[in-house]
Amino acid sequence: MLVNKELGEKSSATCIDQDFLTMSRIGKQPISVPEKVAVTFDGLAVTVKGPKGELNRILPDGVSISHENNSIVISPISDKRKSRERHGLSRTLVANMIEGVSKGYTRHLEIVGVGSRAQLKGKTLVVSAGYSHPVEVVPPAGITFTVANNTNVTVSGPDKELVGNEAAKIRAIRPPEPYKGKGIKYAGERILRKAGKSGKK
Repeated sequence: MLVNKELGEKSSATCIDQDFLTMSRIGKQPISVPEKVAVTFDGLAVTVKGPKGELNRILPDGVSISHENNSIVISPISDKRKSRERHGLSRTLVANMIEGVSKGYTRHLEIVGVGSRAQLKGKTLVVSAGYSHPVEVVPPAGITFTVANNTNVTVSGPDKELVGNEAAKIRAIRPPEPYKGKGIKYAGERILRKAGKSGKK
């Protein structure tokens, strides 16, 4: 029984090691390059140009990038753990760049509360959220703000990471509170509500 148990543990460990050495399911998928999008790279420095703009990024060490049949292929350069870990990450980064310059990314926010509103002053977003003074948010290069009905703000741009960061900055001006739900929230965000304290009877 002891021998069989040891053999079973060794065989299971071997299976785990073999599975661990397989390529990333995300990383091994080729990235198709749409029309009007150009991808160039010099080593790990990647440049993607398209209708929505131009993005540049240096991929992490441990991977290689190549052109194959109008597609981009990311491959690990070794079987080392660090190289395998960065395989899927690098593929996702490049795929996001290609989609960003071809379609772009958007993030929608909603302003809830009496007297709270937003407006554009040139390209700058001006948010009145219950403070003694309005808060101005200047968009970085490549980011555009739009406002509808004074309460719906849209952040758009080709860089997914930058769009998400700017949307998070706007939400942080007045995060939604759990009692009445007032504040700035993402469109479709569900706020866990709390019951207010009732007075003594």
